[in-house]
Amino acid sequence: MESSSAGASAAIGGPPPRVLITTAAADLLARLQRRHGPVMFHQSGGCCDGSSPMCYPDGEFIVGDRDVLLGVLNGAPVWISGPQFEAWKHTQVTIDVVPGRGGGFSLEAPEGVRFLIRGRAFTEEEMRLLAAAPPIAGADRH
Repeated sequence: MESSSAGASAAIGGPPPRVLITTAAADLLARLQRRHGPVMFHQSGGCCDGSSPMCYPDGEFIVGDRDVLLGVLNGAPVWISGPQFEAWKHTQVTIDVVPGRGGGFSLEAPEGVRFLIRGRAFTEEEMRLLAAAPPIAGADRH
């Protein structure tokens, strides 16, 4: 699985990106952006779509005050719910794409594919670097 930070890479010695994207997912994201304009991701950890990130036209999903910005991939902000972030804050998230039916409201659903989250635990050193750069919360946008 090839992945990149797609604009979210850290400076040398800085914190690692909290979110990456695979080449296949970046290609799909580019197609969706051409078709729909600016888009955003939201990862809720809700009951129905489990851990599938949802892709929406930018502005059609209201980011909550407790949501956390993981990063921006190719111009698309990637948000996660506050409780989900607390559970995953030690994890670097990679957005991938796989065949299958995604959430009905997610932009990729008609394509016969769905975005999927993969993750790996940050090292102790990466966690130390991340502690010095707290993420942006939805409440910080006001």
